[in-house]
Amino acid sequence: MPRGITFDYEKAIAGATQLFRKHGYSNTSLRALLKVMKIGEGSFYNTIKSKERLYLECLKHYNETVGRERIAALTSAPSVKAGVRALLTTVLDQLDDPKTPNLCLMAGSISSDVLQERELRAYVLSEIGAFLTLLTERIRAGKAAGELKADLEPEIVVQIIGTFLQGLLRTALISYDRKQVERQIDLLLTSLGL
Repeated sequence: MPRGITFDYEKAIAGATQLFRKHGYSNTSLRALLKVMKIGEGSFYNTIKSKERLYLECLKHYNETVGRERIAALTSAPSVKAGVRALLTTVLDQLDDPKTPNLCLMAGSISSDVLQERELRAYVLSEIGAFLTLLTERIRAGKAAGELKADLEPEIVVQIIGTFLQGLLRTALISYDRKQVERQIDLLLTSLGL
């Protein structure tokens, strides 16, 4: 008869998520994961099975926590302009949180080591696609309601915002000045009609 989980699964996944955010997929060793998860190798392989499966669980955990905050900011605002600005403010607030590494786990997943793993690739592309689709729908709704210019192209605007976000989340690893980024965001969104 198989034994049940003998460790705090949620805490273990949260710890592994932080480690993956800090070091990336390939640069995170199994030894470091076992230490932060506070489990033995046998428990790891009996429960989680592989580093790839663990990373997938961490991506899911990340989207259920950090990603959910971003989506709530985007969708709960009264207008599309306020929603996009709230989304980007939430990203900056998350970057400012001293308890978390600067790298977004999803942004860090757009790398050859993660994307070469079929299941990870499928999940990453699906989640990023779902976010971009939601953002596109929100902008289309704002355009249909007359909040945005009639000639605005939602798909192009979303690609620009997505590229900006990816760049922001990567460059924050090197240099991050919130006031400067806020000015960049304001200029970008104003020029896009948001």
